[in-house]
Amino acid sequence: MNRIRLALMQINTVVGDLPGNVDRIRQRLDQVVDCDLALFPEMAVTGYPLEDLVHKPGFVADSRAALDEVAALSDRCTLAVGFADPGPDGTVYNALAVCRNGQVLGTVHKECLPTYDVFDEARDFRAGTGPLRLFRVAGVRVGLAICEDLWVPGGPVERLVAGGAEMVATINGSPYHRGKQAARESVVTATATWSGRPVAYVNLVGGQDQLVFDGGSMVADPAGRIIGNGPRFEEAVVCLDVDVDEVPTPPDGLPVVDVSDPVDRSDHLVVPPLAPLDEVGELYEALVLATRDYVHKSGFSDVCLGLSGGVDSALVATIAADALGSDRVHAVLMPSRHSSEHSVNDAEDLVSRQGLDDLTLPIEEVHRALGEALATTPEGEPVGLTDENLQSRIRGVLLMARANANGWLVLSTGNKSESAVGYTTLYGDTAGAFAVIKDVTKTRVYELCHWRNSQEPAADGRQVVPEAILDKPPSAELRPDQRDDQSLPPYDVLDPVLEAYIEGNRTRSELVADGHDPDLVGQIVELVDAAEYKRRQTPLGPKVTVKGFGRDRRMPIVNHYRG
Repeated sequence: MNRIRLALMQINTVVGDLPGNVDRIRQRLDQVVDCDLALFPEMAVTGYPLEDLVHKPGFVADSRAALDEVAALSDRCTLAVGFADPGPDGTVYNALAVCRNGQVLGTVHKECLPTYDVFDEARDFRAGTGPLRLFRVAGVRVGLAICEDLWVPGGPVERLVAGGAEMVATINGSPYHRGKQAARESVVTATATWSGRPVAYVNLVGGQDQLVFDGGSMVADPAGRIIGNGPRFEEAVVCLDVDVDEVPTPPDGLPVVDVSDPVDRSDHLVVPPLAPLDEVGELYEALVLATRDYVHKSGFSDVCLGLSGGVDSALVATIAADALGSDRVHAVLMPSRHSSEHSVNDAEDLVSRQGLDDLTLPIEEVHRALGEALATTPEGEPVGLTDENLQSRIRGVLLMARANANGWLVLSTGNKSESAVGYTTLYGDTAGAFAVIKDVTKTRVYELCHWRNSQEPAADGRQVVPEAILDKPPSAELRPDQRDDQSLPPYDVLDPVLEAYIEGNRTRSELVADGHDPDLVGQIVELVDAAEYKRRQTPLGPKVTVKGFGRDRRMPIVNHYRG
């Protein structure tokens, strides 16, 4: 039996920041002492995903030069690090480099390129076809693979094991959605069990546009037990020793590149198991990380948002305060003639509890002036839906003006349920740079608020979200005594149908066959389909479900299929 000391380097990279990513790798290596193999995530040198950056030959050449800088850091231990490898005729491979003593000793090209959900790798990369090799590190024959190659039956991992690998290690850029970590653990432990080999899995962490990478790196022993894991939603260096059984070299075994010799060590590194987050807790942490990284990586420090006294803006303000600090969150209260006194009081209460910067800008005077101006048009004075939308658009203009004047980003506060059925105002409540809860249904908005209230209290000891906000019926307050359930089914009825239709890809007839009321299904499906043109014009937000609106749900805007 051999023992190999691994370092799972769970780092937060920035797409395109080649010098910065090299420096991040350097800083993390400074935390590693006496290690045999340090595993960095997929595309660690370049950031991930690259999208059309990968089609710029100059960028790919620069990233290859950056890899040489990383290789120069491999004097103390072997590195396995993801990068973009230029191929013939302008092609590019999603690749892994094995570095030691200042040199790149070998590369591995990703074979299985995902083209589902948010992935479009077959458009951006050439699939690897070269012969597989093993790398002998500390006396252990290690088979290295990249992300999707672990998930595909009959793929490279099976060939690595058949070719004599004594341990499998994969580098990954696997984005978060609800339930994803359990699926990863299932694949890693199943691979360890059927192969009889330990399996190491290192994952990227951090927000990139609408994707959130949640870390959760792990090592499983041949019995399928997780023997070490990294935290979720934060950077970490996890060092541990892995015992590896020696395996006879098969007669037709894969070629082996000798990298480093075994080292005698008297100590034994063990990683205490980490308590898992519950589903609501991990969803909340995903939204915090996504917000923090989008703001900071975009070069901003502060955000502003409209605070109405409703549950959606309360949750967004709370997430933003946890992500950036309360002093970086600027809440604008914009009451109208229809705003109830208790909503204004609730918004002020939340500001007080969380210590947010706030400003009150009543919209009555602007609302009246625009109404008088529009009264001179053929349509006359704005009434009904026109007047409701006008109020929302006034608020959007005021928020954008404050953001422009101060160099802030505007956070929009709409949730997935409202966006799904078009219960939004274009150029009004959809105005903004980042839609924090874009992929969160209304019922989950309440769950998240209750979860956050169960955690660390506000500075004054009170819950961060006032109970009064959570207890009142949801309302846009754009007309007297308005409630959401006057226009929509109750959210506990609406959301299951939306999730089945959007995330489950069910048709109208299938939803009815599933037992949903036919009239309700017809109403909801028509609302969802009719609102596609609105959703295409809304800001991006973090994907946290299997199928969010945006890059992983690409429905045609003009679409007459009714199922």
